[in-house]
Amino acid sequence: MKYINANAILPDVLVEELQKYVQAGYIYVPAKGGQHKSWGEMSGYREELRQRNQRIAAEYRQGSSAEELADRYCLSVYAIRKIIYQK
Repeated sequence: MKYINANAILPDVLVEELQKYVQAGYIYVPAKGGQHKSWGEMSGYREELRQRNQRIAAEYRQGSSAEELADRYCLSVYAIRKIIYQK
């Protein structure tokens, strides 16, 4: 998550009002209903993991063992098995 200085985006009046409640701290401003993004949606990491998991499943079907895949992808054998057997 990227932090933005309130002075850069908010009117001075609003910054002063916020300072009554929080000074030199962090505030999380949630998205409005229906505008919330899923985990990894903004960064693209969710898609990256999906593609990696597809590669792992394909390599397993082509004969690689769960132990080999765990070593290759730096994951536990348990994690590899979860990827292989997920629907």
